[in-house]
Amino acid sequence: MKIHAFAAQQAGGRLEPFAYEAGPLGGNEVEIAVTHCGICHSDIHLIDNDWHTDRYPLVPGHEVVGTVRALGAAVRGLSAGQRVGIGWQCGSCMQCDSCVRGDHNLCPESLGTCADQHGGFADACRADARFVFPIPDALDSAAVSPLFCGGITVYSPLVHYGVRPAMRVGVMGIGGLGHLALQFSRAFGCEVTAFSSSPEKEAEARKFGAHGFVSLKDKAAFQRAARSLDFLFATAPHGMDWDSVMGLLRPDGRLCVVGAVPEPIQLNAFSLIVGRRSLCGSPIGSPAAIREMLEFSARHQIAAQIETLPMDRVNDALERVRANKARYRMVLKA
Repeated sequence: MKIHAFAAQQAGGRLEPFAYEAGPLGGNEVEIAVTHCGICHSDIHLIDNDWHTDRYPLVPGHEVVGTVRALGAAVRGLSAGQRVGIGWQCGSCMQCDSCVRGDHNLCPESLGTCADQHGGFADACRADARFVFPIPDALDSAAVSPLFCGGITVYSPLVHYGVRPAMRVGVMGIGGLGHLALQFSRAFGCEVTAFSSSPEKEAEARKFGAHGFVSLKDKAAFQRAARSLDFLFATAPHGMDWDSVMGLLRPDGRLCVVGAVPEPIQLNAFSLIVGRRSLCGSPIGSPAAIREMLEFSARHQIAAQIETLPMDRVNDALERVRANKARYRMVLKA
C-alpha cells in the first residue's frame, strides 16, 4: 500500500506531494492513519539541512496523532482503531546500557520518526510499537500532538533534574516550547517566572502559569531578577549574554538548554564556579516518561495553544513557523 505524503526534494525546498511504498510491516511495527501532526522547529532544521542529514526526499513530522490501522504480528497492548501518538523517536536498539536502564531516548542507535524514515506529514506513519502511545480520553487530538515532542522536551528535565514544588523556575523564551514549560512548571507547584523579548506576551504568559514576567528589554528588571531562580529553561538560546543569564541562578541552580539552535554558547568559567551553578541539556524523554507526561497532562489539563491548517496547506503552516507568527504551535489536520 502506498503512503501519500508531502516531502522536500532538496534542502530548503517547498514541500510537494509525494507517494512511497512502505513495504511489509515489521513484527514489532505499528502503522497509524494520521489525523493530526504538529510542526516543530526541528522539522524546519531538517528541511533546511541545518543538521547536515542530507536525506531527500524528506517527509517531516514527528508530533503525530492518529488511529492504529495495522499491527505487526508481535505487537501486544495496542488494538486496531485505537487513538495513539508518535513523537521524535520511533525506535531504539533495546540492548545498550541506556535502553536496558530505561533511557531509550539516549540510545546511540535511536531512530528518528522523520530523521531516519518518512514522518507524519502524510496520511500514514510507522513506528516500533514500543514508541507508540495511547492517548488519554481527556486530551484533544489536535492540542495533544505538540506534546509528543515539545511537551516531553520540557517535562523530562523537570523530572530528571529533580525539580521540586518549592523551587523557583524561569522560562526564557515564550514560544512553542516556552508556553508548555510554563504550564508544566506551574503544575509541578513551582514559582514560575517568564522571560521574553516580547513584552506584549506578558498576559498570555501569566495565563499559561507564570507568576511573574520579565521583559528582556528591561535591563533594570533583569538585574532585579539576579540570583532568584533554582532552574531556568532556555527554550530559544540565541543572541544571549550567557554570563548574565547564569547570574539569574541561585547557588546550585541549573540552566537547562532545550532549544536546538546551532550557534555556540559562550560562557565564562566563573559563571559556573561561583555559586556552583551548572549548565545542562535535555532531549525528549523515555517511553515511560512520555506515558507519564500524557497522564500528567490529562490530570492537569495541559495542552498546547495551537493554530490548525489542512495538511495540503503545509507550506503556509511552515511559513508561519519560519516567520515566528505561530501562537504557539501549528498543527496540520488530515
